[in-house]
Amino acid sequence: MRERTLALRLRDQPDDWTEPGAHPVVDQVYRVPLTLPLDGLAAVNVYVIEDPGGLILIDAGWAGPETEKALGEALRSLGHGLGDIDQVIVTHAHWDHYTQALALRASLGTRVRVGREERHTIEDFDLADGVWPRQVGLLLECGAPELAARVAAVPVEQDDRDMPFGPPDAWLSDGERIALSDRRLVVRATPGHTRGHVVVGDPSAGLLFAGDHVLPHITPSLGFERSPETYPLRSYLDSLRLVRELPDALLLSAHGPVTRSVHTRVDELIAHHEERLDEVLRQVASGAETAYAVARAMPWTRRQRRLDDLPVVHQMTAVLEIDAHLDVLAQQGAVIGQRAGGVRRFAPAA
Repeated sequence: MRERTLALRLRDQPDDWTEPGAHPVVDQVYRVPLTLPLDGLAAVNVYVIEDPGGLILIDAGWAGPETEKALGEALRSLGHGLGDIDQVIVTHAHWDHYTQALALRASLGTRVRVGREERHTIEDFDLADGVWPRQVGLLLECGAPELAARVAAVPVEQDDRDMPFGPPDAWLSDGERIALSDRRLVVRATPGHTRGHVVVGDPSAGLLFAGDHVLPHITPSLGFERSPETYPLRSYLDSLRLVRELPDALLLSAHGPVTRSVHTRVDELIAHHEERLDEVLRQVASGAETAYAVARAMPWTRRQRRLDDLPVVHQMTAVLEIDAHLDVLAQQGAVIGQRAGGVRRFAPAA
């Protein structure tokens, strides 16, 4: 009976997942897509949970007047207002999830919570160092000095300087339970996409608010943050396996439609990275010694584009993704890495 109810709910979703409004998921839970000022990423889903103690948001969008207007209109369609928001639980500190939460706090006093390990990026944030200071050094280690110079030259725009950013009101811990009037949410740490990424489960309703950890149509970037961890792919794969061990649930991701099965998509993501590891190993066996050389030899995006055809920041994330795969292959004993002249070079294990 429950499966039938969930299927009916899914058919209520619009064909275009970015369609504005408050779209019901299950009783007292709504999906609100908010547009983004980004190329290639149209919108972010904010989830609204109605509770007698006040509204709870899962993520909040990219700070700006258009975001606040769209969110306010969606809430009004449900009979609420921005002032009814009690707290925002943020899956990670990327701007399309976190900054509108801080804007709401500044204007309305809304409580904001985010994963504890996001403190590295939040506390290290200083635009005087440039947009991607840590990534510049990593690209040099990947054998990509020209790309590193281009990334270092990415300007800090005034909009970046004006964006609200800083610590939350409280940190979320792995395993934490958030008791609401009618349900209990469970927080699980899922590092990989960022160090402090969390997912939020609603076991009684069979929901997983997955943020960017599990996306229905794309694979999330790895370590795309101000202060990335050393082995983001290892952490990401471990986090996927952790989620796979939880009871299956509706997938409520940050980008894309509501999807029937978390488990199905997790299996696809694990298989994707296994295929990627095999392809990276083949490139190393063919003579590509650095992460940059491997990335240039491989196709990117669904359109099978070459690395040099991607925008500079996408080139950066592609090279660093390959670097993360090489680290996993080294940990598995499939390749041997050594550092020479500040560059990490890899060869097949004998």
